Amino acid sequence: MTDESRIDIYRVIKDHRSRHQEDDKLENISSSSQSRSGVIFSDIPDIFFDRILVDIKLNRYDTLILMYLYRRIWCRPNLYQKHGISQMLSLGEMAKLLNIEMTDVYQSLRKLEGFGLLKTIRSGQYFIRRYFLKEYDQELGQKYDDFDI
Repeated sequence: MTDESRIDIYRVIKDHRSRHQEDDKLENISSSSQSRSGVIFSDIPDIFFDRILVDIKLNRYDTLILMYLYRRIWCRPNLYQKHGISQMLSLGEMAKLLNIEMTDVYQSLRKLEGFGLLKTIRSGQYFIRRYFLKEYDQELGQKYDDFDI
């Protein structure tokens, strides 16, 4: 093996990017978000602040989990977005990321489901309406591609 071929191999290895690194970068960048100085902005409808937070008494954990799931469905690349469904999520990873105990995660998910703010498709996969409640979706003309709960 010559020194020239060795240099080419090292250059290829050096320039190689892991598939996981590229996936992580895509996950962190939102097509609807604007990034300034590395900060990512998410589009949350004003109806959340004007009606949901005023009319429905959510605690800190409920709000954290709802916003986490909403952002994963509506503000990040998601194959199931037109249906309002999240990709499969690890509840353990979500709890760790949000610094919440698993029991609190389960309680909040049940509470949010009771308010009609989310629907469990299966453990780790959730349906959240674009405008949070069915009446707001109807009022604002939101439809889901051949899927409605």
